[in-house]
Amino acid sequence: MTVLHASHALTPTGWQADLRLTVAEGRFSAVEAGCAPQPGDTRVAVLVPGLPNLHSHAFQRGMAGLAERRGPAADTFWTWRETMYRFALRMSPEEAEAVAAQAYVEMLESGFTRVGEFHYLHHAPDGAPYANVAEMAERIAAAASLAGLRLTLLPVLYRRSNFGGIAPNDGQRRFVSDLDLFARMVEASRAVVADLPGATLGVAPHSLRAVTPNDLTAAVALADGGPVHIHAAEQVREVEECLAWSGARPVEWLLDHAGLDPRWCLIHATHMTPDETARFAGSGAVAGLCPVTEASLGDGIFPAPDFVAAGGRYGVGTDSNVLVGAADELRQLEYAQRLGHRQRNVLAAPGASTGRALFDAALAGGGQALAAEGGGLAAGAPADCVALAGTDPALIERRGDALLDGWIFAAGSRAVDAVWVAGRQVVAGGRHHAREAVGARYAAVLGRLMAE
Repeated sequence: MTVLHASHALTPTGWQADLRLTVAEGRFSAVEAGCAPQPGDTRVAVLVPGLPNLHSHAFQRGMAGLAERRGPAADTFWTWRETMYRFALRMSPEEAEAVAAQAYVEMLESGFTRVGEFHYLHHAPDGAPYANVAEMAERIAAAASLAGLRLTLLPVLYRRSNFGGIAPNDGQRRFVSDLDLFARMVEASRAVVADLPGATLGVAPHSLRAVTPNDLTAAVALADGGPVHIHAAEQVREVEECLAWSGARPVEWLLDHAGLDPRWCLIHATHMTPDETARFAGSGAVAGLCPVTEASLGDGIFPAPDFVAAGGRYGVGTDSNVLVGAADELRQLEYAQRLGHRQRNVLAAPGASTGRALFDAALAGGGQALAAEGGGLAAGAPADCVALAGTDPALIERRGDALLDGWIFAAGSRAVDAVWVAGRQVVAGGRHHAREAVGARYAAVLGRLMAE
C-alpha cells in the first residue's frame, strides 16, 4: 500500500490543500483533505490527474525532424506523407516496438497516462499479413506494458487511397486489409488488450479517403460498442475532393450518414463550416485535436471558440509524435487560437484560467474518446496521477489554477516530477524508470533505420 500526500491537489470538487491519498490494488482507496503528512508518506508539491493522449502513431516518433528540409516546390501534408510512407516500409516488428516504447516513455514523462494508438502499421514490409495477424498489435501492447502506459488500441481499417474507392498505392501496402482480414485483426487485438490491465479496444476506419461507406459501416459494427475514431477534414484538398465525390464536406457527410454519437472521435476536423461545427458539437462526439502536428503539417486552425461555445467536447493527442508533450499540445492549441483571432486567453471563460479550461477539457474529452475509466483524484478511481515540481520557476508561489497556467504556458514537461499509473510509480525526478534501457534500444534501431 502506498500513501501520497500532496500540498496542493486538483480533485473533482476543485483544489484541495494537504490531500492524503491511499493507494491499494491500483486505486485510490481513501482520499482525505486537510491532513498532515504521516511518516512513510510520499510527499509531493502538486498532484493532478494524468491526461489521456487520444491520438498517436507511435512508429512516426522515429522520423521526428526528418521531414524539415524543403523540397523543390512548396511542401505540404501530402509531400510529408510520402516521407512517412518510405519510413514506415522499413520497420520490422522489433523495431516498431522499440520506437513505440520510446514514444510511450516520453508521453509518461510529459504527464500523459493513457494513449489512444491509431494503429495502422499492420503487415510485413512487402504488404503480406504476418502469420499472426496481430503481430504488430502485440508489439504496441508490449511497448505500452513495458512503459507502464495505459492503452486504448484502435486497429485501423485502410482499404483505399482516395474517395470513391480508388485502389491503394504501393506506399500504403503495410496498412491495407480487406474486411475479412480486418475482422480477424480486431478479434485478435481484443485478445491482446484482454491481457493488458486497464486496456480498452476500439476501431478506426482511417478516413473517408481510405474506406467506402460500406467499409465504414462494417468497421463500426466491429467496434462492439467501443470507441470509433476517424480522421476528418484535416486538409483543404481533402475537403475539396470529398465535395467532388459526394457533394458534401467530410464532417457534413459523417453527420448525415454515420450516426455520430459520444462513441465517436473525429481526428482534426480542422476545416468546417459554422453549421458543421455546431452540429458536430451537438452530436456528443469528441474532436481529437493534435495541435503540434497540425502546426507541423500546416493543416490549419480548428474553430475552437465556436465549437466550445456550442458545447463541443475535445481532447488532445500527439499524432506524429514530432514533439511529445501534454503541456505542449494544450499550449499550442491556445496559441493557434490567439494567432488566428489576434486575442489572448481565447479558450477560457471570462475571468477564468486558460490552463484550467484546457486541462479540464482534455481530461474529460480524452477520457470519453478512449473509453477510459475516470474519476480523478477521488476514492475508488484508478490511481493515475502526475506530480508537478513546486520548485520549478514557473510554479513557485502559485496556488490553484495558476499552477496549471504555469505548467502549460511556462514550464512544460520539465515541471513533471513524478507519475503513477495504477498506483505504480513509473516516473521519478522527471525520468522514467526504464528511460536508459528503452533509449539505448531506440538508438540502436535508429542506427539501423538511418543506415538503410
